Amino acid sequence: MSAGAAAIADRARAVITAYAEAQLTVATAESCTGGMIAAALTDIAGSSAVFDRGYVTYSNAAKIDMIGVDAATLAAHGAVSEAVARQMAEGARDASWASVAVSVTGIAGPGGGSPDKPVGLVHFACAGPHPTRHRECRFGPLSRAEIRTASVQVALDMLLDALRVQPAV
Repeated sequence: MSAGAAAIADRARAVITAYAEAQLTVATAESCTGGMIAAALTDIAGSSAVFDRGYVTYSNAAKIDMIGVDAATLAAHGAVSEAVARQMAEGARDASWASVAVSVTGIAGPGGGSPDKPVGLVHFACAGPHPTRHRECRFGPLSRAEIRTASVQVALDMLLDALRVQPAV
């Protein structure tokens, strides 16, 4: 097992354990990772107690149809943006039975980048019983596989961090 795969497995195991102990559930909304976060979580024994569902919303139409991302938001900001990542996480949480949802949308390359949105730009959001949180990463000149792997690690970390955030009152 590669170091990246081992790190993902360790993080996924930590998410499953922590959410099971907290009696909370998880959903994912993935674009550039294409279901890799859901796969990492469901690779862990006992994940059925925690993992509700995953949405692979690679196209803009899927983002709109499956998890309610606003077409106007996509038109104004593009799929790879903070606004869309937030709507993806909130939409996945609202469309599922999950307590917390994490989303990822980015440019994994090797093509598709621009000066404003280069390859390696990835936006994440996590929605749950706390205000939705956003994170932007610029992974730089990594390979497609490396960007996707790094994105899974960040998303799993955000799920762990969500348990440390106090709910809004």
